Amino acid sequence: MLDVDRFKVGGLAIVSTALVACGGVTNGEDKTQSVIVQNAVSNQVFVEGGDFELGDVGRPDGSPYVTLTDYARPTVDVRVDSYSISRYETTWEEMETYYQATARLSLYEHSSFKNRYVITPTDDPLSPYFRDKPARVPNYREAEGYCAWLADQTDLPFALPTEAQWEYAARSRGRNVAYATNTGEEDNDTYLQRPKEYIDPSIPPSGNLLSHSSLVMERRPVGSYPPNPIGLHDMSGNVAEWTQDWFQEDYYQHAPRNNPKGPSEPIDPDRPEKTVRDWSGHGDHVGGNATVFARSGVPVSAGGTGFRCVVNHPEPVN
Repeated sequence: MLDVDRFKVGGLAIVSTALVACGGVTNGEDKTQSVIVQNAVSNQVFVEGGDFELGDVGRPDGSPYVTLTDYARPTVDVRVDSYSISRYETTWEEMETYYQATARLSLYEHSSFKNRYVITPTDDPLSPYFRDKPARVPNYREAEGYCAWLADQTDLPFALPTEAQWEYAARSRGRNVAYATNTGEEDNDTYLQRPKEYIDPSIPPSGNLLSHSSLVMERRPVGSYPPNPIGLHDMSGNVAEWTQDWFQEDYYQHAPRNNPKGPSEPIDPDRPEKTVRDWSGHGDHVGGNATVFARSGVPVSAGGTGFRCVVNHPEPVN
């Protein structure tokens, strides 16, 4: 456990920029943890709460953006309280630090996920496992666990976002846009759109997002594309993202107005699913699934999805 200097904002302990190891001597491992924790706080973007229309608000001609399913319809008017959300998706280096700090690496020693989703990151920018590229976790528990670990380290209420928080932020506080990009439109980087053997990660980024098949591990380092208007990167593209909500197909028909958080328990206890957002991160372009409105469930035991954390506090934390 790091000894973290804190100060108060609105009665809540906030992490200062001076992070030191226990006993006053910082070894290499503690230095890495200190930097990860410090960055997790400094990279939080404050999102002022408000009212918005959650769900597929439709194109100007009245047709829906998402036609493959009707999970994002009908829309529902909701209100979310102010919170902060990570500017970037969680990276391979950040996950490796968490696994080391919590002694969880041994849990995957003989797992089929070991060489795909629980991996030692590299310093090679051309590798799919470059430390600054977005991580894909082996299951929902590790995404939830990483945010909980940050909460333990900082005394801040870190958590996974609700899907209402996720969409509100992706749409820059609920704007009627289909993509969480600088323009609200899609200009897909084309460098992965070629036979696998000809993919060249050294090609500089182009466009404003990366959407490609999840079967290809290669992605861009977080922050490679311009942020959306409130300063968030890759909420369209790179990797799909876990939210904390249990998935229910028709949840919008039952969602409460204030701070909806999904069903209180899994709809199917034998196959519990959490809601995953940003399906452009899975490379699904059909039926409007590349837009910010697409939502679906993924089993909590399934690997391959990324995430980012929020801090549930009504004032900025940095």
